[in-house]
Amino acid sequence: MNSLKTKPATSVSARTVMAAAAADIIIILAFAAIGRDAHHREEPVLGVLLTAWPFLAGAAAGWMVARAWRNPLSVLRAGVPVWLGSLIGGMVLRALTAQTVVVPFIIVATLALAVFLVGYRLLLVGLARLRRS
Repeated sequence: MNSLKTKPATSVSARTVMAAAAADIIIILAFAAIGRDAHHREEPVLGVLLTAWPFLAGAAAGWMVARAWRNPLSVLRAGVPVWLGSLIGGMVLRALTAQTVVVPFIIVATLALAVFLVGYRLLLVGLARLRRS
């Protein structure tokens, strides 16, 4: 785990990559679940998946473009690309599939996904710095 400047890790374990990918998936599913709950939507499981899939696809694209598996806990090399991929990809896919894309939702998604997807990586960087001190 490196600082915000993040140099590529010399060796990242498969366990770390899987944990970061799982965390991203869980975060996006939670984001979708919270949104659906706030709007009292029906079909909780299927509805969450319907809401989440565009953001999950966008996050996967962010992982691929950034090659996030090389340093999956990096804020700049993984967190920001995954966030932007999930946000932009998610909104584009929602628009292409006739799902709601309105300015208030874009604002909420921008902030929530940033706080969650970049935030947990920032916390881990901070914890690593504290441990080294």
